[in-house]
Amino acid sequence: MGLIRDGRRAITLAKDLLANRRARAVLAAQMQAAPVIEPGRYKVAVYFADGAVNMYQIRQWYRPLAELSKQWPVLILSRGATAAAKLFEESPIPTAYVRTVVALERTLAEQDIRVVLYVNQNAKNFQMFRYGSRWHVFVNHGESDKMYMTTNQFKAYDYSLIAGQAARNRLERVLWDYDFDKRAIMIGRPQADHYSGELPYTPDERTVVLYAPTWEGDRTAAAYGSIASHGVVLVRALIATGRHRVVYRPHPRSGVVDPVYASANREIMAALQEANRADASAQHVVDTGADLGWQLAAADAAIVDISAMVYDRLASGKPLMITRPVNPEAEIDTGGYLSACEWLDASDAADIVDGVDRLLGDPETVARLQHWVEYYFGDTTPGVTTARFHSAIEHLMSEWERFALVHADGRPELDEHEDDEDEDDDDEGRA
Repeated sequence: MGLIRDGRRAITLAKDLLANRRARAVLAAQMQAAPVIEPGRYKVAVYFADGAVNMYQIRQWYRPLAELSKQWPVLILSRGATAAAKLFEESPIPTAYVRTVVALERTLAEQDIRVVLYVNQNAKNFQMFRYGSRWHVFVNHGESDKMYMTTNQFKAYDYSLIAGQAARNRLERVLWDYDFDKRAIMIGRPQADHYSGELPYTPDERTVVLYAPTWEGDRTAAAYGSIASHGVVLVRALIATGRHRVVYRPHPRSGVVDPVYASANREIMAALQEANRADASAQHVVDTGADLGWQLAAADAAIVDISAMVYDRLASGKPLMITRPVNPEAEIDTGGYLSACEWLDASDAADIVDGVDRLLGDPETVARLQHWVEYYFGDTTPGVTTARFHSAIEHLMSEWERFALVHADGRPELDEHEDDEDEDDDDEGRA
């Protein structure tokens, strides 16, 4: 088995290297055609050190950042060629490709970056932390009760923008000697103000069910994925009724570790495509697009794994079920919403139709959801969470001004002689 794993790893590395070389060729043309980044314009940056495989982590911030840019122009600092190529292609936020340390420092010297936002815990974030005289702020790429949300790495940042009281309570249980009142700022879920998009189907009498599983995970404690255990069975059961429309949105990394999981993912896609060929009115959707919003707002019911999708859906206030992991070592935080959610066991996947009917027909479920929505996100009135996000950035800018006065006579210059590491993209960056 070790030789097989090593062989797969070698193939993956070779594919990544080839993708990086192709991306750099594309990048050269993109950078030449892109508008010149105006010196001194940007005070807010988003540092993204991952490759294209983890683009989902920054894509969900496009719209909130575009709105923020109306007041505080935002610049994305991309370290990976494959991600930078995608960002140049699709991002509404200007991008600077800073593969090398020299390129990064040159950009920092040309701009007055005061707040740096981070959407994940990539190891290369540490390279950016060396630059003082600015706030390093973790904004994450979702809200959930996964163990990822309670990592001690939160302490590495000057501040963290968290969703709400649930996030603070979760962190208070594990972070020692941490000033929550100062460093953990609750802003809600700015993305929820942008749950929109064009539907890829024509609404009719069918019940729309969103199935949005996560990937299989790279360790047993995080084995939350349900595609192989629940997915094939429940999707086929919903297809068979003729009165349900399935919107299938698998995690971008589904199947990267487990070939069985990858095979189940392909089987679900093929079953939905075959159902559409058999009945054009079914209009089932295999959704691998970049935009997330319409799926959460339009679905009558949602089936999701333990992941950020639970809380993205929760913010919509609409009914959902959560698949129970089949791996007994998967860590489940049952201190929050997961203590009162609607669980779907693998043994009940074949009875999903009855489960969905029960979910939609129970008025107590809606009332119970509202309690948890407020606990996790606070006031979800449209526009409120965006205002809280902007207020947090305004606060950080004011704090920057205050500390800049204190340190006015001793602000260090950038070190132009730092060793320049020519590293390949980390296309297997931390999820």
